[in-house]
Amino acid sequence: MVNIDKRVYTPAMVREMDRTAIEDAGIEGYTLMCRAGTAACADIADRFPRARRWLVACGAGNNGGDGYVVARLAHAAGIEVTTVALTDPQQLRGDAQRAWHDFQVAGGHAVPFDPGLLATADLIVDGLLGTGIDRPVSGAYRDAIEAIGRASLPVVAIDVPSGLNAETGAVMGSAVSAELTVTFVGLKQGFYLGAGPDHVGVIRFHDLEIPFAAVAGIEPSLRRFKADDLAALLPPRHATDHKGCFGHVLIIGGNRGMVGAARLAGEAALRSGAGLVSVAVHPDGVALVAAGRAELMVTGVSSATGRDSSGLDQLIERASVIAVGPGLGQDDWSRGLLERIISTPQPKVLDADALNLLAGTATHRDEWILTPHPGEAAVLLGCATADVQADRPGALRELNSRYGGVSILKGHGSLIAAAGELPFLIDHGNPGMATAGMGDVLT
Repeated sequence: MVNIDKRVYTPAMVREMDRTAIEDAGIEGYTLMCRAGTAACADIADRFPRARRWLVACGAGNNGGDGYVVARLAHAAGIEVTTVALTDPQQLRGDAQRAWHDFQVAGGHAVPFDPGLLATADLIVDGLLGTGIDRPVSGAYRDAIEAIGRASLPVVAIDVPSGLNAETGAVMGSAVSAELTVTFVGLKQGFYLGAGPDHVGVIRFHDLEIPFAAVAGIEPSLRRFKADDLAALLPPRHATDHKGCFGHVLIIGGNRGMVGAARLAGEAALRSGAGLVSVAVHPDGVALVAAGRAELMVTGVSSATGRDSSGLDQLIERASVIAVGPGLGQDDWSRGLLERIISTPQPKVLDADALNLLAGTATHRDEWILTPHPGEAAVLLGCATADVQADRPGALRELNSRYGGVSILKGHGSLIAAAGELPFLIDHGNPGMATAGMGDVLT
């Protein structure tokens, strides 16, 4: 069985899924619209059972049509509904026009948007703008979005919060901040990228009963990493296993004044299940690491070359995987260690200053994992951090192309892929992780 809620799409892909459902699967567009309105009504009633006065704001396109369906169904369910129109409903076309007609036949009427009406509502339903927005919001729509933002009322977005770019997660001038987004057909990429997570709130997804077989040929842009994916990577251990069965991790970093970063990375490796963990740090930091975590095997490394490098050579020989970067710094000691490690055959993880030192080189390896946050990715790509955030999937592809291996572009909505692979999306985590040392633990 296909897990449709693992698949994330661009707006263009979702529009193609809509078209396929209508033209190939024979589902009427208005039938899909009514299913969307029915699902939205049920989700709103479930999440906000005490809200008995809804203000439904409707725009000009199919998103507005969804709004008129919601208004009609809510009225029939005994909700006190105020319906406001940002565009003259007589100008609607297609399925949206039919939704308006049925709304009228059921006794509904719409009034022009007036911010004063917000004071009469318990809840706002946003049906202003859909996934097709490609320019900054302006005029009456921007005024309405900003008034909604000032209203201090729960907002439910239909399909996508108005003003949010459903591909990039960018705010197009101004955007609704929803407490609940009820979305249809396919999960939108922009929910998880850019400013999207700050605007969508809780996401409820409905496939509108479109048979998956009808849209299976439309490949997603991202795939969400979920608990069953993790379980597949961490099989149960055998009763007879011992520490030698679970690898020997070598952490390299911990320059003067930053030895705590290497200690955090080492402890995280132990807690993650590594059988053995060695930590190679600047000689000045050996006692600090060893005193804080006795299970770590700590070695001071004066140089990556010459007679002082024999200890490092032995560590590399014993290691099954190497992580370099936490607290590494960017001095000659750091550069020497990175140059020594890059040519080793073991799988390796590069993070923090190892990435800053790597930037600008022509080094391309297949056996490493690069783990930049947006600022480090910008250094690696020679661009601004804002450019990385504006197109995170594109930045990930460029990292893979330039440096090889696997890249993890960290942030809310972390992306993971090797060249040519469908990226994984990690939409977990929380702002409590925004603290010193968290990156070292993630290494």
